[in-house]
This record gives sequence, C-alpha cells and structure tokens, in this order.
Amino acid sequence: MKPYCVIVIGAGHAGVEAALAPARMGVSTLMINYSFDTIGQMSCNPAIGGVGKGQLVKEVDVLGGEMGLAADRTGVQFRRLNSSKGVAVRSSRCQSDRARYREYMQGVVRGQAGLDFYAGEAVEVLLRGGKVCGVRTADGTTFEAPCVVITAGTFLNGRLHCGPRITPGGRIDEKPSLELARNLQSIGFVLRNFKTGTPPRLDGRTIDHSRMRRQDSDEPPVPFSFRTPFIPSGQAMLPCWITHTNSRTHQIIRDNFHLSPMYSGQIDATGVRYCPSIEDKLKKFGDKDMHHVFLEPDGLDTPVVYPNGISTGLPEKVQEEFVRSIEGLEKVEFIKYGYSIEHAVIYAEELKGSLESRRIGGLFFAGQLNGTTGYEEAAAQGIVAGINAALAVRGEAPFILGRDEAYTGVLIDDLITKGTNEPYRMFTSRVEYRLLVREDNTDLRLAHHAHRLGLMNAQGLAMVEKKAEDIRRGKEVLEGFAVRPQEVNAILERLGTTILTQNSDLAKILRRPEVAFKDIAAFDPFLSGLGASVAEEIEYELKYEGFMDRQRKEVEKFRHLENIRVPDGFSYEGVHGLSFEVRQKLNHFKPATLGQANRISGMTPAAISLLMIALRKHFAA
Repeated sequence: MKPYCVIVIGAGHAGVEAALAPARMGVSTLMINYSFDTIGQMSCNPAIGGVGKGQLVKEVDVLGGEMGLAADRTGVQFRRLNSSKGVAVRSSRCQSDRARYREYMQGVVRGQAGLDFYAGEAVEVLLRGGKVCGVRTADGTTFEAPCVVITAGTFLNGRLHCGPRITPGGRIDEKPSLELARNLQSIGFVLRNFKTGTPPRLDGRTIDHSRMRRQDSDEPPVPFSFRTPFIPSGQAMLPCWITHTNSRTHQIIRDNFHLSPMYSGQIDATGVRYCPSIEDKLKKFGDKDMHHVFLEPDGLDTPVVYPNGISTGLPEKVQEEFVRSIEGLEKVEFIKYGYSIEHAVIYAEELKGSLESRRIGGLFFAGQLNGTTGYEEAAAQGIVAGINAALAVRGEAPFILGRDEAYTGVLIDDLITKGTNEPYRMFTSRVEYRLLVREDNTDLRLAHHAHRLGLMNAQGLAMVEKKAEDIRRGKEVLEGFAVRPQEVNAILERLGTTILTQNSDLAKILRRPEVAFKDIAAFDPFLSGLGASVAEEIEYELKYEGFMDRQRKEVEKFRHLENIRVPDGFSYEGVHGLSFEVRQKLNHFKPATLGQANRISGMTPAAISLLMIALRKHFAA
C-alpha cells in the first residue's frame, strides 16, 4: 500500500482540520473513517461558535483551517453574543444548515491535494521500537506512516442510552469503535468514561410559534473568517424561537428520574457541567421555575428543529410527555428522540503541548477523546495536532501556542497541565489575558504563525499587515489631531459628555466612554475611510490601553518561567525540599516548562523556587 506521512483516524470537526492542515503543508495525508458520507457531520446542534467558542473558530480560520469558512458559507443566522459588553468577551455564533455544512466539508476534503480517503474502521495503531509506524483497519489493510492522529470523538467505546435501552454506537445508527479502544489500552493508555447527550429532533411544521419569542439574525451579519469579506445579502436567514419549561414539565421529569440513565445507575460517567441534560438541570438547579428552550432550525430545506436546552436520556414516552407540556410544543411531532452518549476518553495529561503522546512518538490525539466537548474545541485541537504531525515528519520544532497568544493555547495548556474530571468547555473566563486575546485581533495575533507554517499565502499576510498599519496610522492621526472646543463641543453635548474648555487631541476624546470612533471620524479623511474592523480595533486599544498595558506587564513577568525548559526525564527526586505530593504531581503531569509546572493545581511558589534553582544547576552542569 502507498505509504503516507500522516494518517488521521476520524472525520469529525477535529479530524477534518487535522487532515487538511498537514496536506496543506505539503505532507501526504490519509483520512480513515467509516464512511465518506459522514465527514463533517454535526452530531449535535446545528451551530458554530458561542461564548469562548467563537474565538476558537476564528483562530482555526487564521491558522488556515476550514471551520470559519464553512460557517460563513452555510450559516442561516449570525449573532454576536455579549455585544453590549466589552470587546474582550464578545463572541460570534451562527446557526448552520446541517446538510450544507456537511456537504461543504466533504467537497473541501475531496478537492484537497495531498489528502486521500479510505472508508474503513481503524482498529490498531502499529508500533515499531515504541514509535508509530502505521495503522491496521478491520478488513486487514495496513497503511504505513510515522505519525497518526486519533480523533475518535464519541465513538471510542460509545454507548447510546434512551431510558433503560442501551445501544452500542458513537452516534445514532453508527457503530462504535471498540477494537481501537482495546488497542489503546493494550499499549498503555488508561481510558475512562465521559457522558454527553442530545435532545430530540422536532417537526417544525407542528410548532405553534405564535406563543414564542422570535430571535432574528444580526444585521448586517458578521463573518467568522477573515477571508470572507461579507455575508451575501441573498444568503437566506432563518429565525430561532425561544420558549421555556414550566412547573408541569419539571414535575413530569421528576416523576421519571428513576428512568434516567444518569440517575438509575445505568451510566457511570461524568456529564457536561456547562451543557447539562434537562434532568441534570432539575437536580442541580431545583429552585428554578423554568429553563429556556431555544428552537434552532436544522436548515433551509428541512422541517427539523433542534430544541437546544432539553438534552435528555429519558425514555421516548416520557420525552413526548414533557416536551408537549412546553408552551408552543403542545402538538409537536417527533422526528428523532434524544439520547445520552457514554464514551471513552484518555487522560490528556499524558500529552505534550503539541498533542503528541509523551510515551509513544508520532501518536497524536485531538477532540473529545481528550476530554473536551464541543465542535470548536475539537477543531482547535485538530488543527494543532495536524500541524504538529506535519512538523514531526519534517523533524522541525513543535508548534505550541502560549496562553497569552490564543484561546487555543489556553485550551491545550489547561488539558495537559491540569487535566479535567469532566468534559471541558471553553469560556472567556478561562483566559487570563482576554484583553489581549480577542476575536477582533485574531488575525493580528496569529497571521505570522500561519504564514511561517505555509498555511497563509502572501496575499493573506499582506491583508493582515495592511490592517496593522492602518491601526498604527489611525492611532497616530488621532493622537496628533488637535481640535478646538468650538469644533467639537456640539458633538460632545449631543453625546452627553463634558464639553471642552481648551484644545484637545482626538485620541483623548475617543477615550471617553460616551464617544465612539464614528462620532469623530469625519475630522480626517484617512479616519473616515477606515473599515469597521480597523475602526473597532483602534477604539478598543485607545479606550483600554491602560488595562492592556497592565496585562502585557503580567505576561512579561511570567514569560521567564515559560522559557525555562524542563528536560525530558528530569528527576525530581534529587530536588531537595520538594514534598512527596509535589513530586507526585510533577511526575504525573511531566511539565515541559517551569511555567507549566507553575500552573499545576496545588503547586506552591516555594516549590517553583526550588525547582528553578535545581534546573539552573542542571543546565550549568
């Protein structure tokens, strides 16, 4: 069989990005999946982005990934969340046409040079001398490759639960990956179970929307990809609808708790804290009188509706009863029933920052298999794993993003230095430098990485460099443009802010909370000609420069810890003064740098000081 440089197992959101990245870097790549028809399948909700997730999508996009472009091409509703709050916590989200999204991704995979596809089940990672050398499939076919990326999603030991009924599967009507799970265990990986779930799918033609609140797309819609200049006006937009559960709904569910797989003892796995089933919500938030239900369209050419907020594993009859107790859903018909999914994950602490196994060279993991939940978290891991697999083939240094550079850097660093005892979901609150790491400056932060890796062409880099230059010049114009009180006081009075008594530059005026860039842009032709994204960036940087400078100083303060490397196999036994507990944690997590060691839960400043002294002695020897 033809040898490859990289083999990717799986074709979900992580698998697609993990396969496209090395192929686009000029490295021969093979994708193995049960079927070509399920490439890019949205297993759960028909949406991309969200709070903390929109940032991940934009980072994948700037690094040459496809998720942002797919969302832009197939979106049927676009919204910016937290738009009334500071720019640091604003996130993009869109409803996608599920079928069109899948078709788009399949078209990209089909047309990607250097990427082949094989329909089959990967059952064994082949090793030689403790390193990866290929993959064997269930039909006995073997493929050679020095690097393998596993993106098995919820398929590894997957089991579907609907009431007392248990069905083997990674997704409804799709078989699980059992032999690969056994293979991973046989080569030393410890697996544990996490749980997620999905709500029923409803027939939108049987929903009474007159009793619900309508939610429309933002106008104009803001694209995800920096390569998408705008969303075409002819792209059809669909509304979402909002209703809520009630006391009768809650009573029906409570009366049937004993039939829920999570509470009957049927599932022994940890569920998603931040996207719980309706049963979990009632157990954990019993004082709430109602919970919102967001009715999301599955696409333009289908009546299917996804009721976000009522994920459940209760039996079909109970689902029918409690869903039809919700306002507007009294006569709704079911297209599919909801179910809980129990699946195996590895301990992500076993991985390096490149997402390569610490024990088996050339073996990478990405997506839900690492203990995360969500399309966006999966895609971000997928592109990093794919990039690093390509770099490993070339014998080049790994690509690792810092916590001060990207949400993706925080996501991966959290997984490998802290681990997770529940499905991990990204939030803006997890990012300590979120004033510096925002949606609006993603291209400015990551373009140089993408260009160096061969994932952004010269034209793309030139676009980003022009934006950076426009921002620099715009700030320079504002700081050097002096206005007299009589020239600007009418504007300030209209905006409800203090008038001037002496000359001031436009930058000082823009720093006022009441003043927006558009209010003063007309004073200079260059300013008035700037695009919305540049204007937004200039306004944010001027208004928040004091806070941003403070965060930059914090980054510099801790940067020296990130630069102190911990050699592979470093012995902590010889570091005098470290407690047994600290040594145990260091041996378990195996930090690559002193900065990573500092972020391990329970690590003390004294322990870091002792470790720093020991490392200095080690490198001086």
